[in-house]
Amino acid sequence: MKQLLTGAALLVSSLSAPGQRHTDSSAATFITGFPFTILSGGVMVVSARLDDFSDSLHFILDTGSGGISLDSSLVDSLKLPKVISQRTLRGIANIRRVSYVMDRTLHLPNLDVDHLNFHLNDYDLLTSTYGIRIDGIIGYSFLRQFIVKINYDNNRIEVWQQGNIKYPRKGYLLKPDIEGIPIVEASVQDGRESKGKFFFDTGAGLSFLMSEDYERDSSILRVGKKMIVTQAEGLGGKKQMKLTTIKGLKIGPYSFKKVPTHIFKDDYNVTSYPLLGGLIGNDVLRRFNLIINYAEHEIHMKPNSHFRENFDYSYTGLGIYMLDGQIVIEDVLPGSPGEKAGLKPGDIIIAVDNVFNGNIQSYKDVLQQIGSRVKVLVTRNDQLEVCWIKVKSFLKETE
Repeated sequence: MKQLLTGAALLVSSLSAPGQRHTDSSAATFITGFPFTILSGGVMVVSARLDDFSDSLHFILDTGSGGISLDSSLVDSLKLPKVISQRTLRGIANIRRVSYVMDRTLHLPNLDVDHLNFHLNDYDLLTSTYGIRIDGIIGYSFLRQFIVKINYDNNRIEVWQQGNIKYPRKGYLLKPDIEGIPIVEASVQDGRESKGKFFFDTGAGLSFLMSEDYERDSSILRVGKKMIVTQAEGLGGKKQMKLTTIKGLKIGPYSFKKVPTHIFKDDYNVTSYPLLGGLIGNDVLRRFNLIINYAEHEIHMKPNSHFRENFDYSYTGLGIYMLDGQIVIEDVLPGSPGEKAGLKPGDIIIAVDNVFNGNIQSYKDVLQQIGSRVKVLVTRNDQLEVCWIKVKSFLKETE
């Protein structure tokens, strides 16, 4: 698993309204298509422009966001006027009042989406996690207007005008509840089997997350189940979680075994428990090509070439971030392979296994090679240090 799991946005807001059923009998029509980039955990990033500004911006495409948002520092730099509202935004690590920039236009390739009200959030943490600037998140405010097809085989998105659509013969049609964020039923199995409802969250760069309340009340985990401590990033900052695996996760007819699972204390009631047990993230969802049709409350999912890929069970206990052009170790969890290797918070990574490219994604890729003994060259107090870290599998520790 990512060294400190980067659950991308994990945003839940009180900004949204229920999706409306589509009543037009005309056929859906193709509007445009464009590529996306995949980051850790399968998180999708697309390029777009705002208003008449020429710079291309990076947005996460996120079914787990109940609106659409911009980075607050970007808004300040563009000198856009802000409106403070009485609405709130909840995440895994914070709850706060929301400000907006109103009536803006998002320019995607061959598609202009007008009259969007962007709420503001600080995405510096996501930027430092992924090593590229995250300028905003595209969620419900965009998705509710179109039919969106996501193809993980060729990393391409198609946007269609709403209307009647013929889904592929193969695959499965989900009928989610949509209150800004899709909610789907799934079956969870470990010590026992439990059915529950979960957010369908393409913006979460993890596999499966459930709240401590759900885990406790469902008694889903096998008695004596082992867990390790890890950390995720979401709205409001970092949050420690427990990391384990569950025996199985089933969505519709599709089953996955030995699924990496985060368990968190839902201090800000993100899941509105007992309504929801948690979320299904994009390290599961990226294994399907998706057709998202909010107007009809439908999501079609068809297994793709990633369906049978192994999950990532790697564990180092390191929190690695890009800060001021340098790749810095900010967190080292106690008892982790990173601590045993002698790595310390504040260490600046110069190279990983003789790779000196300064790319945080490539460094993390090397540090996901389970069983390998990886050389990490760092500077500490202006001195070079060489540390050797043994990348562990948390699967063996939690089975």
